[in-house]
Amino acid sequence: MAVRPTLAVLGAGSWGTALAALAARNGVPTRLWGRDANALAAMAATHRNARYLPDLELPAELTYESDLARALRGADVVLIVVPSHAFAAMLDEIAPLLEPGASITWATKGFEPGTGRFLHELVAEKLPGRSAAVVTGPSFAREVAAGLPSAVTVHSEDDAFAHKVASLLHAPNLRAYSGSDVLGAELGGAMKNVLAVATGVADGMELGLNARAGLITRGMNEMLRLGVALGARPETLMGLSGLGDLVLTCTGDLSRNRRLGLALGRGKAIDEAVREIGQVVESVLTANEVVRLADKHGLELPISRGVHAVLHGEVTPVEGLKALMAREQKPEYPQSLFEKP
Repeated sequence: MAVRPTLAVLGAGSWGTALAALAARNGVPTRLWGRDANALAAMAATHRNARYLPDLELPAELTYESDLARALRGADVVLIVVPSHAFAAMLDEIAPLLEPGASITWATKGFEPGTGRFLHELVAEKLPGRSAAVVTGPSFAREVAAGLPSAVTVHSEDDAFAHKVASLLHAPNLRAYSGSDVLGAELGGAMKNVLAVATGVADGMELGLNARAGLITRGMNEMLRLGVALGARPETLMGLSGLGDLVLTCTGDLSRNRRLGLALGRGKAIDEAVREIGQVVESVLTANEVVRLADKHGLELPISRGVHAVLHGEVTPVEGLKALMAREQKPEYPQSLFEKP
């Protein structure tokens, strides 16, 4: 049997822990790194992540390392699972520590705050010349860690590397597909967080299942229109990284972004809602970048803009809904989605 590459997973939150556990169970030599040495020591002793996945047992094969240099030493593949706002700093931190032949992959969803740049652009700029891939798709960390059936997709400009990463994750309980549309895969994984807030708000306001279905469908339309303007492939956005992740995040209460919307729809202030969730809610920053990209390409995207306005306190959820419903009648598809605007 061929020797499996050593994997270093950077980020010991719920998703990083779940992916590290999955790889370790797959027979991949896996190290999980995090900044909290005490938390990692407790994980090593108890085989549980007490903060993020307290009731799920982690495999004995998984190892833990709080020293970043030691975590990266000898690692063939580095999987970054930190929030989008910390992604660029993480790349800067690991750049001088990587093995010469190490490849980079990430399961972070979002944009660089303040610029709207995609994460693959940051990787190309800060770690040039290395094979790189994004892992994305409809996958709640708790369900993956519990061994429930799931599916993800791995996209890279290097087909062989996409297949390599997918093979590390592919397991009886998880199907890992591969593709080559990195931009499309990243757009779907980021933008669905914004749209999940919209459906959460509607459900929090008890507007019914019709409203939820309408928001998901028209949100998908916004994702496709922005994707085509940016050069993404529509079929990527109709797959796991787009439609799949959108449906999961808009309907599943394990989604932090949906829970934020639910709280706002029930009248809570955004600061209070984020504090109660207790983890990073990516939509708050991502909404800014979606609107920035929409402005750049001359796109309306009314649902995304409405979420942005609600998150910034410019309108209440009730006012945002009224604005959406007051829009004039129009064709569902005024032009083909396969044509750039």
